[in-house]
Amino acid sequence: MKPQNKKVTIYQVANRAGVAISTVSRVLNDSPNVSEKTKEKVKKAIDELNFRPQVSARKLASRKPQMLAIAVPSFTTPYYNEVLKGVKDEIGPMDLDIVIYNTGSKNPKEGIENFFNRGTADTVISISIDIDDNIHRQIQASGMPIVLIGSSHPEYDYIDLNHRKGGFLAGEHLVKQGYKKIGLIRPALETKAGSLREKGFLDALKEFKMPIHDHLFITGESTKHAGFTEEAGFEAINIYDQMGEFPDAIFCANDTQAIGAYHALNRLGMRVPDDIGLMGYDNIKFTKYLDLTTIDQKMHSIGVQATKRLAEIINGETDNKLQITIDPVLVPRNSTNNPNK
Repeated sequence: MKPQNKKVTIYQVANRAGVAISTVSRVLNDSPNVSEKTKEKVKKAIDELNFRPQVSARKLASRKPQMLAIAVPSFTTPYYNEVLKGVKDEIGPMDLDIVIYNTGSKNPKEGIENFFNRGTADTVISISIDIDDNIHRQIQASGMPIVLIGSSHPEYDYIDLNHRKGGFLAGEHLVKQGYKKIGLIRPALETKAGSLREKGFLDALKEFKMPIHDHLFITGESTKHAGFTEEAGFEAINIYDQMGEFPDAIFCANDTQAIGAYHALNRLGMRVPDDIGLMGYDNIKFTKYLDLTTIDQKMHSIGVQATKRLAEIINGETDNKLQITIDPVLVPRNSTNNPNK
């Protein structure tokens, strides 16, 4: 006998139970507007036919979102993982299915435009993607509730990040630790976060009247994840080595760069902090075990806060927009403990 591969439909359930399709959909969505007797008939038909509802069927009687898309330039880097953990820890009571949409780090705006063209979700959390006029029009046309993380727009709820202040804190810390010749490892591609961190870093050097050694502002060769990678940090240290000149201390654009730089310095026989100071940015979990000075962006708590806000929007519990910018904090550790201070 041939196996039965045909999927049971909501129409067959309605026919077996002797009710309308909309009634089946109400039962699937646990609507109170169905009598107990009718519910029992529909549930019996579902069991007899071994019916498994599709998302589209569940939506027929419910206007609430069923699918949350998290649009993110990468879901493999530690920074984004921490934000996603925050979303995961808060999403349970919302009864939403989650899809992670990777926009790509080289052109995230184009990636999110493709996402809206597909129309595969009901609500969105967007991470580190600037909303231009074209994307704004797409969001408006979709009618999706949305919360932005790491970007801002006057029409939407957002939790932005003060990258410039974080860069300033890094520069200020290294200066106060007594370092005179300070280098920087940049990301390979132009990004809002990288540019603002560098501007803040330069602001601090200028405010403390420190010399700026432009030739010690290095970019690794790797463009993966825009150059916010271990490979890029490793490559930058090798560039210093080829130049025959090292800074007294290095500020890396993020922690993963700093981890790669740390490894490269060890291979060259240079000790942190005895021979060179090193700091990163993000305060990912691994930095604690390297004793690495860094800047904490509170990624996990931001993921939690954004998800809570999305729940309020969906449930109509707010009249005002949440539009805030989070200030990062310095996390000093041994990697910048200057022995010559």
